[in-house]
Amino acid sequence: MRYLFLVLLITINLFAIEKNDKLFECTKVFEDRKNELLVELERIDEQKQALDALKVATEELLKKKENDLNVREAKIDEKYDDVNKKEASIKAMLEENKKVLETIKNTKMDKISQTYSKMKPAAAAGVLADMDENIAVKILASLKPAIVGKILTKMDPQKASKLTIMLTKTEAQ
Repeated sequence: MRYLFLVLLITINLFAIEKNDKLFECTKVFEDRKNELLVELERIDEQKQALDALKVATEELLKKKENDLNVREAKIDEKYDDVNKKEASIKAMLEENKKVLETIKNTKMDKISQTYSKMKPAAAAGVLADMDENIAVKILASLKPAIVGKILTKMDPQKASKLTIMLTKTEAQ
């Protein structure tokens, strides 16, 4: 009986040792896996920190680029406004120049008209007949109708007819 008890005790110890070995092996596997996961978690954390740093750097760069673009846009807007002001100024000067030129032309035409109105009709008719028809019509259009009539009577009838037709077209406009 003692022998049996001893055998039973040895068998129980063997089972307990075997069970403890398996338990130890499981604990070791779990510890190893836990260490691997901790290493992986540390690697992921490092990557997250690097990604956050990259994100911050990218945002700062984008803000700087946006500020640069805003500054450039403001300069372009300023130049555009300057160009528009200069364009308006040039247009105003052109209008003023047109008025001055028109005044000069009118003054010149008035002097020419005065000259032709003081001439004898026959002399004026001779000069106008030899002149470019468009210029002759402008001169005749600036004269009083009575003087035009006297000048046209002294001209060749065909030339007077042609100038009269041109005069009526000029006055219709």
